Amino acid sequence: MRRVGGRLPFLALAIAVIPAGVTAQSTPPGFLVEFEGQFRGSSSKVVALAEAMPASSYAWSPADGVASVSRVLLHIARYNYMYPHENMGRTSPVSPDEYGRWEDASDSMSKDEVVRIVTQSMDYVRGVARDMDAAALDTGTTLYGRDVGEWAVLLQLVTHMNEHLGQSIAYARMNGVVPPWSG
Repeated sequence: MRRVGGRLPFLALAIAVIPAGVTAQSTPPGFLVEFEGQFRGSSSKVVALAEAMPASSYAWSPADGVASVSRVLLHIARYNYMYPHENMGRTSPVSPDEYGRWEDASDSMSKDEVVRIVTQSMDYVRGVARDMDAAALDTGTTLYGRDVGEWAVLLQLVTHMNEHLGQSIAYARMNGVVPPWSG
């Protein structure tokens, strides 16, 4: 097949049909609905797994220097408060000093206390999302040194939680606990 006119005509056509105002930062259509569904699914699994783990396993870790069960759960909670507070300017009901101490004190906390903190952090995120509208999702912010819309912070929040959900599933299985939803 013979190439006609090189890339220039294609680029000119592409530029002509891209609507004005479309940027890499714009919110995907239906993002809040999708976020809420993904967050609900992942957060319910984190809480169900936290409840299924015996209290005696909360200080367990797979090796020296590796986060314990409770530390992983409190790390999730910390970032559930931290991302909206630091990257979206939302008021957090928990101070950064307090959630900064959780991971250090994790192995001395009871299972009930850890589950309560994680559950409350999930409720906080749901409230942040519930109070947003689609127009606010494109509000500019910074996340890890990049300029992004607030929607990207919510996406990172779910991604972060899912990373540690996977870690928690491995921890549960190593402790003989089958994730409740996979029974």
